[in-house]
Amino acid sequence: MERVSDISLVTRVLVFHDKRAFDKLVKKHQSAVRRMFMNLTLGDASLSDDLAQDTFIKAYTRLGSFKSMSSFSTWLHRIAYNVFYDYTRSHRKTDDIDSMTLPGATTGGSASAALQMDIYSALGRLKTDERTCITLQLVDGMSIDDITEITGMPAGTVKSHLSRGKQKLATFLKENGYDR
Repeated sequence: MERVSDISLVTRVLVFHDKRAFDKLVKKHQSAVRRMFMNLTLGDASLSDDLAQDTFIKAYTRLGSFKSMSSFSTWLHRIAYNVFYDYTRSHRKTDDIDSMTLPGATTGGSASAALQMDIYSALGRLKTDERTCITLQLVDGMSIDDITEITGMPAGTVKSHLSRGKQKLATFLKENGYDR
């Protein structure tokens, strides 16, 4: 039913140029897109907001290319993935992993803030493709097939990135005092 609702809203935007219908799509999907970016940017809220805005602008301008071959959410996440990929390609960092700082990290604070910083630190140690696959599966709850469609990677590659990424995360978190 959720998919029908999205398709109905997309149709209203395309046929009637109904901007309120697109606003409903944004409100419905903005949390998932922003959450994806928060994890990919290691907690940089400002950058995540900028990338999410770019994603929705591109989605609006390319809405005519949505063919309902997949869910609107998968199509939108594919655009978000491409926006992030374009951003990282144009802003390559030359820092090594040991000098990495966490955007928006605060000193002190509660245990949940410390855990969040540790998770971002662990995610920061993953390769971009591993972090993307981990974020899409573990945080956004997407299937291997959806991740394959979003990233354009073969299913075997996605599974490899997930396996290596999970192993690296587990190792890092164990080394930092977190037990299963």
